[in-house]
Amino acid sequence: MLIGISPLLSPELLSVLYRMGHGDEIVLADAHFPGESCNARVIRADGLGVAELLDAILPLFALDTYVDSPVIMMEAVPGDTLDPTVEASYRAVIDKYWPETPSIERFARFAFYERARQAFAVVMTGETAKYGNVILKKGVTPV
Repeated sequence: MLIGISPLLSPELLSVLYRMGHGDEIVLADAHFPGESCNARVIRADGLGVAELLDAILPLFALDTYVDSPVIMMEAVPGDTLDPTVEASYRAVIDKYWPETPSIERFARFAFYERARQAFAVVMTGETAKYGNVILKKGVTPV
């Protein structure tokens, strides 16, 4: 156990967060996401929701301030509707640590998958909320 680091963060996830550089992206994927099909570096965080994982990661992880949207979610496919409480719960955690973060951007499903293919890693969570995936772009650590 380490002081000041959430026990929700596995050694593997801590290592990935540390090795990411400015501009690298990480996907916090819901339980339905095709992580293994989208990326070669997949970390398991089964049983954890995305909001609670955000709350563990964001004290250690600066969001990129050099882009318009350092946080991206998937938009609903035609015929589906988004549950606004999902984004609101993520936004509450983001605002807790990085309140100046711009609005969350939405990407179409296959554009989101393509972005996930380019990501540094995909974290497969136990999140069951539909469209509960989020991409974080790492920034420069503040001085």
